[in-house]
Amino acid sequence: MRAVIAAAAAVATLALTAPAHGTPSHPAPGSDGVGDPLFPTLGNGGYDVRHYDLSFDFTPVTYDFAATMRIRARATQDLSSFNLDVDSLAIDRITVNGAPATWEIGPGKTGQELTVTPARPLRERRSFDVEVAYHGNGRTKPIGQPGWRYMSDGGFASAAQASRADTFAPVNDHPSDKATWTFHLTAPKGWTPAANGNLTGRRGAPGAKETWDFSLKSPMAPELMGISVNKQSYLYGRGPHGVKLRHLVPEDQREKYRPIVEETGGQLAWLEKTLGVRYPFDTYGVQIVRDGYGDALENQTLSLFGPGWFERPTYSTTMVHELTHQWFGDSVTPATWQDAWMNEGPAVYYAAVWADQKGFQRIEEKMKAAYEKLDAVRKTDGPPGKPTGLGGFNIYDGAAVSLYALRQQIGQDQFDAVMKAWLTKHRHGNATTQDFIDNAVKVTGDASVRTFLNHWLFDLDNPPMPGHPDWGVTP
Repeated sequence: MRAVIAAAAAVATLALTAPAHGTPSHPAPGSDGVGDPLFPTLGNGGYDVRHYDLSFDFTPVTYDFAATMRIRARATQDLSSFNLDVDSLAIDRITVNGAPATWEIGPGKTGQELTVTPARPLRERRSFDVEVAYHGNGRTKPIGQPGWRYMSDGGFASAAQASRADTFAPVNDHPSDKATWTFHLTAPKGWTPAANGNLTGRRGAPGAKETWDFSLKSPMAPELMGISVNKQSYLYGRGPHGVKLRHLVPEDQREKYRPIVEETGGQLAWLEKTLGVRYPFDTYGVQIVRDGYGDALENQTLSLFGPGWFERPTYSTTMVHELTHQWFGDSVTPATWQDAWMNEGPAVYYAAVWADQKGFQRIEEKMKAAYEKLDAVRKTDGPPGKPTGLGGFNIYDGAAVSLYALRQQIGQDQFDAVMKAWLTKHRHGNATTQDFIDNAVKVTGDASVRTFLNHWLFDLDNPPMPGHPDWGVTP
């Protein structure tokens, strides 16, 4: 009788643990990188994040924070363990599907690897929930590059591109894994948090604090996370067809920046007409910080600007550059960082079109200068479609020159159709350089466009510029 009971128990246990479809389970660790051509250890394999929910309690001036990241993901293999990207975060506890999990933190090439081992293996194609409680200090020197930008008022803004979201929260830090987000940012009363997406509510919190809730319903790569807590104020408006505009400026400089942020609606309308595609999200805004940041960054739905840009008479060109990224890079996101020219090339190109129409600089003048410089850059930093690193001239102006060449080759109407089809087909998704080339060939119906783009994106020498036989290269 004991033998029969034991056998029945064994069968019942097998039924509970056997994977779906009756196939045997062979759980294995998820990889500690996605194999990106430029950064092989960025991101992690074995799962796909569907939603991030970040609760972040920040103390200004001291920069202490306590946080909880809740992740809903789907396993893409049978997992015995999986990794998240972190950098200088102190982990307090982790649960997977509500059960305590074990973890360890090891070194990574851009930060640290958090390896999580759930109490039970995770099945392929099954959703699972992870909760990571942690704390830290924003002034801690990270293993990799910093993602924090410090304001003189004791607040901060995040500038997470390309792999610095892990200095704020555990994430799968690669653009190929996009997810929806919710944020719950807590700060002392009198301080104003901001985040991607829409502000959905405010509520009291212990210790004379408030929690501000935000929701981003369109998928976003972690590197586009834009959170902040500062002495800042919201300014509101409406864009084309009712797009909600909300901007953030230093609270004592509202009237200085109000006329500038109010230009955004016109810039949106211009880009929608130029691209032939509606703005891909339901809200947008610019965040102008007091100090502590000197660049400009296309955080999704909330572009970040240092104040120095607005001391230049051509500041609107930079605003259009970052706004263009909401289509190219934020909505249509590269599958790998080697495809980053698809972000920066269109942003530079359409900002140049804007600058030309505003009388700042003729586009032919800008493209000629870039063309002459690009030939040498191809040999040192790689061609636009195969860069050896990020942030170079090749993926910015060099990629814009390549797009200009395509327009010269196929004509304005065909060029506009190629770009419109690209944005429409890959809206809120990921795509590759090969996808871009395939799209151009399909839209034009011209197989020679494939060879043309291959030369412009991958050759180590500049191809001749259509329509400008006199253009040469800088010796």
